[in-house]
Amino acid sequence: MTEWKDGIAKLTLPTPFPVGDVNAYLIKGDRLTLVDAGTKTDEAWESFKDQLAELKLKPEDIEQVILTHHHPDHVGLLDYLRPDLEVYGHPLNERYIKKNAGFESEHQAFFEKIFPQFGIPEHYFSPSVKIMKKTMVFSCDRSLSGTILETDEPPALPGWRVIETPGHAQSHIVLSREKDGAMIAGDTILAGISPNPLLEPPLPGKVERPRPLVQYNASLEKLLGIPAGQVYTGHGTEISGLHSLIEKRLSRQHDRAMQVRKMLEGKSLTVFEICRLLFPAVFERELNLTISETVGQLDYLQAMDAVEVREEGPTFMYTAK
Repeated sequence: MTEWKDGIAKLTLPTPFPVGDVNAYLIKGDRLTLVDAGTKTDEAWESFKDQLAELKLKPEDIEQVILTHHHPDHVGLLDYLRPDLEVYGHPLNERYIKKNAGFESEHQAFFEKIFPQFGIPEHYFSPSVKIMKKTMVFSCDRSLSGTILETDEPPALPGWRVIETPGHAQSHIVLSREKDGAMIAGDTILAGISPNPLLEPPLPGKVERPRPLVQYNASLEKLLGIPAGQVYTGHGTEISGLHSLIEKRLSRQHDRAMQVRKMLEGKSLTVFEICRLLFPAVFERELNLTISETVGQLDYLQAMDAVEVREEGPTFMYTAK
């Protein structure tokens, strides 16, 4: 049963993705605010309307939308909502939710550049690009009405603050309520699993790709310094002990990186070779996700100065220091 709790109502919506259901949230503020908007499917839309009806609401009652990040399972239903609805989020959402003519070629060029660097065989290129295209079908075609950044008070939500938490996505933000530490955290932290920091092309005007796992760890460490109450997550159940969970996640991630470093003692391996060792059962089926995870661990080790990298032709080889 969908219900209000401390001015927040949770809507759980189906997705076509392996992660399963996604959560969106309503907040009672100066305007009725929807945070995140599910996946663009008829099934999600029907579920959305049914859960609104349990609150004696309909889609037309929503007065604004705030996005935690740009991934399709968090933005897709924007295309079902009324076109004059104001939508706010970090400015880096825009190139994903309102894709320009060069969006697809830009992403394809990025992966065609980094896959040889990672030592990924050429026959994996096309399937990976196709997976991205299939995923984006469930996104939206909608522009932001306005942008929100670190420490901003979101429009019509007095007492709430924006915290930038890049890592899982470059556009990611968390909303925090000052009076009780309630957070709407998107996919920055989940109760049951660790979110995958995903590879993205360089930011506009930049040449180097972001290092998402290094960013993600910094985002978690930032949240350690903020008082936290109930945390409402993008998938699964709420979190009541945020700081202890973050400490646990950071420790586990460090241990994982040390395992990768051990694999590199006395030998040189490509990203792809390490990925196959880390994820032997699923690397082919989930190549984009597993490569992102592998690269993240290597970025982390590089930031610690625990590995060295050398180039052999177009390919990067990693060795433990």
